[in-house]
Amino acid sequence: MSATLDQPAAIAIRHAVVADIAALVALVTSAYRGDASRKGWTTEADLLDGQRIDPEGLRDVIEKHGSRVLIFERADGGAAPRMLACCHVEKQGELCYFGMFAVDPTQQGSGVGKVAMNEAERVAREDFQCGEMQMTVISVRDELIAWYERRGYRRSGIYKPFPYGDERFGIPKRDDLRFELLVKVL
Repeated sequence: MSATLDQPAAIAIRHAVVADIAALVALVTSAYRGDASRKGWTTEADLLDGQRIDPEGLRDVIEKHGSRVLIFERADGGAAPRMLACCHVEKQGELCYFGMFAVDPTQQGSGVGKVAMNEAERVAREDFQCGEMQMTVISVRDELIAWYERRGYRRSGIYKPFPYGDERFGIPKRDDLRFELLVKVL
């Protein structure tokens, strides 16, 4: 399957396999942590240090039944496909959970994020037969939450604690971090 951005090149969409773990960790890290993430607008570099994703946990979600890690890639001039974005969709009862959404910082604003969101919602609706998508976002990420709101997600007012002390999720630079649940009826 493929989708098109404003550019003529098509984006190939595929399911991640265990062999993709290192490339996925690199992509997700580049979108959220360190100086590389500052090239895009999704950076969390001012909020957190350390890793954004745990390779062992990623293996678990790739192999889990009812869970899909989607990869969005494009071949540039006959070269090997280039990973542009990724996300995770998991069926949890009557709803789906959306997470691990990352777009290469050099591709942010190109439309690939919209392609990824649309495909994740299609997977939730058509493949998993879910009528609702949920996600959690760090509550101080106002610009990111506004982006999701423009795509039909609504703030629930339900908060979950940030896992302070568990470096699998990063090393906080602030003591006021928490997650807010965002919801969209599909």
